[in-house]
Amino acid sequence: MIVVMNASCSDIQIEQVFAFLHKHQLEGHLSRGIERTVIGVLGNTNGQRGTAGNIGEEIEGALQGLAGVEDVLRVSKPYKLASREFHPEDTVVEVPSACTDSGVVRIGAKEVVMMAGPCTVESEAQLMKTAQAVYEAGAVILRGGAFKPSTSPYGFRGMGEKGLKLLAKARAEFGMAIVTEVLTPADVALVSEYADILQIGTRNMQNYMLLDEVGRSARPIMLKRGMSATLEEWLLAAEYILTQGNPDVILCERGIRTFEKATRNTMDISAIPLVKKLSHLPIVADPSQGTGRRDIVDAMSLAAIASGADGLLIEVHPHPEEALKDGAQSLRIEQFQTLMPQASMVAQACNRQFVRPTHQAQPII
Repeated sequence: MIVVMNASCSDIQIEQVFAFLHKHQLEGHLSRGIERTVIGVLGNTNGQRGTAGNIGEEIEGALQGLAGVEDVLRVSKPYKLASREFHPEDTVVEVPSACTDSGVVRIGAKEVVMMAGPCTVESEAQLMKTAQAVYEAGAVILRGGAFKPSTSPYGFRGMGEKGLKLLAKARAEFGMAIVTEVLTPADVALVSEYADILQIGTRNMQNYMLLDEVGRSARPIMLKRGMSATLEEWLLAAEYILTQGNPDVILCERGIRTFEKATRNTMDISAIPLVKKLSHLPIVADPSQGTGRRDIVDAMSLAAIASGADGLLIEVHPHPEEALKDGAQSLRIEQFQTLMPQASMVAQACNRQFVRPTHQAQPII
């Protein structure tokens, strides 16, 4: 249920709506837009009193009678806070960044954001070489895994906090914001000390305890689509984060598991424009994980931009053949350098442009 307030409503009238909801054991979430102010109603409004839905009808009628209320609408989607019905305007997530003139990177605005770096932090030399290369080519956010899930228990599972410290050192050197994965609720506080964006990987998309915990954090969250998740399941996972009070959720399409074996995953480009119709949350694309093949990462990157993606998440490695994880899908530095001008041309053809580093960032003290 959504309560649409009059354009001239007062703060007191909004507070009266919240007081009414609280009285009926319901929760309200306020969204102030340019054109209208709405309050999303969460909780059970469909109880029974004689006939099904009677309580819900009583609450709806009472809300419509409150001062300042213009209309009360039913939300048709099972996800409320993530839906465009609740929040018709695009959400823009701002991430602090010392490598831009404004001091922030805005994800979900008209500009496209490039996030790039190694799949896994392996050493200081590997990370710093990659960070410098992607920064000079035009990336404003550095990706890199310090904690890595592995299908095999014998696979490399990351450097842990040492890897986080190396990422922080790279940020101090180049000014790029850091996005890195968090695997467990117990690690959220630790990873938040170092990261600017917390990434929820595909295997954890429906780890509801983890979603609740990052929802209580003060960091933006990148939520990757589960490898077999529908769009509705994905947006319901985002709803878990939003209901805990964290509005800064970035969705990431990273391919889904299908019958096709020519690629590691099937990159679902159609999800990008579809999600933009269903939700106000920004969405980025990870064609590295989405395909598992470096030879088609560039093509899928361009397609993602053309379909409306707010950013790209690209894996880059100085020597992919020596990578401890996912070398087959990591671009070589020279390939990434070639991709950036191509991606910029596609963005310009769509009346957009990439956020660019100033190349004048000072080390963070």
